[in-house]
Amino acid sequence: MQRFRFTESLLLPTLRPMFSIVLSVLLMGMLPVAGPPSPDQAALQSLNIAAPLPLSGSASLLLDNLGQRLTASGVVVMDLATAQTVYERHADIPRPMGSLTKLMTALIIVENHGMEEVVTVPAEAAGTPGSSAHLVPGEQYMVGDLLKALLVPSANDAARTLAVFHAGSEEEFVMQMNARARMLGLRSTSFANAAGFDDSEQYTTPRDLAWLAAFVLQKPELRQRLSLPSASIRSLEGRVMGFPNTNVLLRPGSAVEAGKTGTTDAAGQCLFSLVHEGGREEIVVLLGSRSRFSDMRSVMAVLPSLFL
Repeated sequence: MQRFRFTESLLLPTLRPMFSIVLSVLLMGMLPVAGPPSPDQAALQSLNIAAPLPLSGSASLLLDNLGQRLTASGVVVMDLATAQTVYERHADIPRPMGSLTKLMTALIIVENHGMEEVVTVPAEAAGTPGSSAHLVPGEQYMVGDLLKALLVPSANDAARTLAVFHAGSEEEFVMQMNARARMLGLRSTSFANAAGFDDSEQYTTPRDLAWLAAFVLQKPELRQRLSLPSASIRSLEGRVMGFPNTNVLLRPGSAVEAGKTGTTDAAGQCLFSLVHEGGREEIVVLLGSRSRFSDMRSVMAVLPSLFL
């Protein structure tokens, strides 16, 4: 497929209509909170969404100031328990997502395989460009270890290995990725590969990614791996490799509980984070950022003051 650099001017004509629901609170002294477009009802029910939370009287000013500091072109801050969209910027414009693609790759694997299933690295994994776990064709690993390689150092060869293991080919796996996106109601999302390489058919919106993250976080196997500051994997032949997480915010004592990075020429710097603040968990999606970790710190600075 032809690959090229996306721009918002190219993406604007591709906007697709989406269904929407409104999760608002209109009580005296409380700010209304608009809710994100909803996934399909069957998928939505699995999230056990709670009642919306009221925002503080200072939230509007804080969020206006936040918007002036962020470099990301697409942003969503969504409360995990209530699905409230607390803050958004161009949240429904499709754009490249880089390695945040791997959230869907991981979801499909966990939904269909056990962590101790054995995977043989295929010949297709050799020479996979970009970030790599240096997998050797013919080596064998357990699924759980390959998921660590996928989500911690964001290894593209692990993505291709898991895709071929599950579906026989990456092309077939991509078809399943798109089918799963439709089942979840992610109507502005399309996949062309399992790793996140730039492609004209590889795009999503910040809002769709926030919903995808909400479904991913339901899986303990994925939530645990997305929270690791580093990880090691071991082949069945005995080769051990260790990797730091590409997300520098995942450190002991940080409010960031889990996350995933993504970077390509077209996508820029991308970041998904789960932040624990004041007994709440907030999903933050940043796409097209010039300084994703600085953006994330700016979001974290206002979160404690947003809710009553």
